Amino acid sequence: MKKPVLTTVEEAEPPKRPRADRLPTSGFVTIVDGHFKTEFDDVEAAEEAGRKLKAAYPMLQIQIYDAVNKVRTLLT
Repeated sequence: MKKPVLTTVEEAEPPKRPRADRLPTSGFVTIVDGHFKTEFDDVEAAEEAGRKLKAAYPMLQIQIYDAVNKVRTLLT
């Protein structure tokens, strides 16, 4: 079985992955039990994802982190 050949440089770029050892500098991030998880562009999307997770697993502590203002907000 032959491997597919990449035709352009754009296809060869690795996906953007956030680093676990650095705080995000823009956008909003869900924090689950003290660990940074998913990054979002707007606060509404982050809160919606957090509320869905909280509904499925009510024992989790979920926060929304605003990277620009460096503020954490607890979802209840």
